[in-house]
Amino acid sequence: MPMRQEGRGNIALLIDADNASAAHFDAVMTVLAELGTVNIRRAYGNWNKATLKTWAALSVAQAIEPQQQFDLTKGKNATDMKMTIDAMDLLSSGRVDGFGLMSSDSDFTPLVTRLRQDGIPVYGFGNTNAPEGFRRACTRFIDVAALRPVEVPVAKSAATPKKKAPTKGSEAARPAAAPPPPPPAATAAPAGTGAAVDPEVVRLLIDAYDEAKRDERGFVALGPVGQRVGNRSSFDVRNYGFKRLSDLVAAIPNFTSEVREGGQTWIKRIR
Repeated sequence: MPMRQEGRGNIALLIDADNASAAHFDAVMTVLAELGTVNIRRAYGNWNKATLKTWAALSVAQAIEPQQQFDLTKGKNATDMKMTIDAMDLLSSGRVDGFGLMSSDSDFTPLVTRLRQDGIPVYGFGNTNAPEGFRRACTRFIDVAALRPVEVPVAKSAATPKKKAPTKGSEAARPAAAPPPPPPAATAAPAGTGAAVDPEVVRLLIDAYDEAKRDERGFVALGPVGQRVGNRSSFDVRNYGFKRLSDLVAAIPNFTSEVREGGQTWIKRIR
């Protein structure tokens, strides 16, 4: 069997949607970039449940395959069994180099043990109440409470406060002053200046930098950072007027960069 290279593998993420929060999906994808690219993404559960609406929406945005499992017996579901069968099928295919399991269910401990017997790394992502046996069985177990959750924007209310009718002699009854002239229209930033970089991309880069291994000066190789961002987003630097990721990062004031021997770019977060 050829030696697997860290960060170069084909990774499968299996999600126990009944037992995991969608708020941590992005952060989980960033951590899994240590192993490789998450090309297989499957979420298991009874999608008729209202509690899975968040996962249902995320499955569309993040190309997650929803796997329907009906609750055939009250109080039980077939999610664990289906996830185990799929994991073993993927293992036998020989095309998967690592697994991520989003669950805190100890029922997956035998599965994790079996996968690791074949030399396959398994990263577990669960809550603080995950049983110790499941934690120890994983190559790494990450407490999702320590990961940065997804920031869900809150829609602003369209309602406007009612205005009181002006009374005679009041300030409001006087003719309104002419409004000030509008400011001059902003000109579009030229391509490649970094001004058009989406704040979401900046956040992705910051998250990826925070997860990557740093040297003694706090610098991180740009390659692993780019891989982590690619795990979470299909963005292309050319959409922002840049030819290379290094050019985009150099235009973002949150980072400083330097080119080292061999032409490799290293970056450091400065704010």
